Amino acid sequence: MAKKIVIFSTKGGVGKTLITTNLAVSLARDQAKKVCLVDLDLQVVGDMARMLNLKPQKSMVDLIRFLKRQLQQQAPDFKKADFLTSSSLGLDFLPGVLRPPQSPYLEVDMIKNVFNLLDKDYDYIIIDAGKNFSDVLVATLNQANLILLVITPDILSIYQTKWVIDTLQFLHFPLDMIKIVLNRASSASSFSWQEIKVTLPCDIISQIPSEGRLVGLAVNRGIPVGIDNPKAKISLNIKKLSQVLTKDEKLFIESREIDQLRLKELVLEKSGEFWKMQGLIEEPLMEPVISEEVDGIILLKRRIHGRLIEELNLKSLDLRIFSELKKTKELKKKAEVMVANFLTEETDGFVSSSEVRKKLVKEIVDEALGLGPLEDLLADPTITDIMVNNKEEIYIERHGKIEFTDKRFISNEQVKTVIERIVAPLGRRIDESVPMVDARLPDGSRVNAIIPPLSLTGPALTIRKFKREMFKAEELIAINTLNQAMADFLKACVLIRKNIIISGGTGSGKTTVLNVLSVFIPNNERIITIEDAAELKLQQEHWIRLESRPPNIEGKGAITIRDLFRNTLRMRPDRIIIGECRGIETLDMLQAMNTGHDGSMTSIHANSTHDVLVRLDSMILISGIELPIRAIREMIVSAVDLIVHTTRLSDGSRKIVRITEVVGMKDEIHIDLQDIFVFQQTGIDSQGNVLGGFHATGYTPVFIEDMKIKGIAFPENIFKP
Repeated sequence: MAKKIVIFSTKGGVGKTLITTNLAVSLARDQAKKVCLVDLDLQVVGDMARMLNLKPQKSMVDLIRFLKRQLQQQAPDFKKADFLTSSSLGLDFLPGVLRPPQSPYLEVDMIKNVFNLLDKDYDYIIIDAGKNFSDVLVATLNQANLILLVITPDILSIYQTKWVIDTLQFLHFPLDMIKIVLNRASSASSFSWQEIKVTLPCDIISQIPSEGRLVGLAVNRGIPVGIDNPKAKISLNIKKLSQVLTKDEKLFIESREIDQLRLKELVLEKSGEFWKMQGLIEEPLMEPVISEEVDGIILLKRRIHGRLIEELNLKSLDLRIFSELKKTKELKKKAEVMVANFLTEETDGFVSSSEVRKKLVKEIVDEALGLGPLEDLLADPTITDIMVNNKEEIYIERHGKIEFTDKRFISNEQVKTVIERIVAPLGRRIDESVPMVDARLPDGSRVNAIIPPLSLTGPALTIRKFKREMFKAEELIAINTLNQAMADFLKACVLIRKNIIISGGTGSGKTTVLNVLSVFIPNNERIITIEDAAELKLQQEHWIRLESRPPNIEGKGAITIRDLFRNTLRMRPDRIIIGECRGIETLDMLQAMNTGHDGSMTSIHANSTHDVLVRLDSMILISGIELPIRAIREMIVSAVDLIVHTTRLSDGSRKIVRITEVVGMKDEIHIDLQDIFVFQQTGIDSQGNVLGGFHATGYTPVFIEDMKIKGIAFPENIFKP
């Protein structure tokens, strides 16, 4: 039976991943043990693999799928090499996920099965368990024989660790199972290990010195520091820790199950504490109460923030400076020096840790010159939406689910300042006369803001983040957005130039699907995209991007989607893609599809494929052209070949739930729609995940002959139910 060591810390930046990786390498090389290293830090995906210079092709998600098929007797015998990545350093590596979007598919109730499978092949299983009290962490702790908490000698890390130890004891984990690894033990201006030992009830099993330069060089090379520089103090101390773990059998305790009901009680009981604000529990259930320590830091930040604004005369600063990257950087550097000096003057020893000081400098400068508490959220690649309800309520969407955050603005006035900082460089304004505005951040993220008197709770801000990485069809298949047959069919439809509408609700993945379908367009075609906010990312060389323009401060100069579309028809396009049809441009789009611009695509807000027809009717009618319903419907039938409907399901996953052909007119006013592929939901599992599968309906599209004529080989048996 393998000894399972779970390593985690509730505070980021303490070196947890570095220590976990190097400890596993030392156990394998220095102690000649069979080691499996598991990366279950779902907040920072891929760092551990990069430290080992590995490129894993499979993850625990894939292994869980295999085990489920095996339980149904539909899979062969398990072969380690099929799922684990072997390192030349003598260990095997298994990431939890390969990409953040896979995280929702890491089935918690199957984690135990994975460790049971690995048990017989290894002496030690070393697990980096992340930093949140999530279901994944709970399931992992249930398998642990030893828990190592990585901390640094600063007040925030120490107090968070004290909270964690209290939590684990409340859940009946014995203190003997919990040990402390003190990283950066020799840091200047920090607490001594003796002070930490008095504060925390667990033994400090190892003290790792700080050697930032050596660690940085090793990480950049993709080599563990113990291999890159074996005589360094950090390497020798990690080796010493591996010796202790192999020699002292008493360190390892029999694993035990966490009582889930007690965990829920704990969340309610502890939710008023400061450490709730630090992200220890993912879903806060009560309004947090600020402790004395935090209250002191908040008051300190407010004082320094006020001094910085006065010193730099920020209130009279021309906000257009923020559109010039060089000037903004210079201003931020100047502000950082000033804030550091203010901290020295004001704290008088109150903030002793250099890390806490850096954090405070960053937060104060972000609040004064950046987007305040939103900066970290914008930098997090796992977050898709940021929603500010008022100064104290900031929500995010991650993996399709909404979460409350611990972030706060100093005041509603600061929220309004951030909004002005976004819109002013674009020549826009927001005030009582113009109390709502749409804008775009420099990285392409869409912004909507609305302020009092329209918003009764204070200034509200919504940011839809721009995705820098574009999904491929294979990745959507891997996360079960569609299946291979559906992807092959859609590719064929794009190649034979069928006109396609992608429909769905807000945040259902319409733009993602539109991006994926655009990949199938041949590279020798001239493509023109038209959008309100540029989100499409095409890979073709011959691509022209057009973006509409809102009116300026005087209410003039607006260029609409319809204006751009009419101009596009004079630009000799092979394909026209409109990011979203939401107005009178719909009529122009349908007319273009009917007059030789086949192979065009667009998206539309609708709750079902039938609702697409109703929406098209409505948008054509509001264009002011008086047409009978029959004429409108016949225009739709002639123009649109296929509707691809997307939905965000209750578990946060996004799927293509219908691919439907627009066949023709049933009678004078009714359009004949035929589903080709559908997603059928069969239920919900114990973790709240949607169960179901993709199925062909048995209907064969009428244009299947077009595919054969145009030389696209396509197996017709995929349409069989």
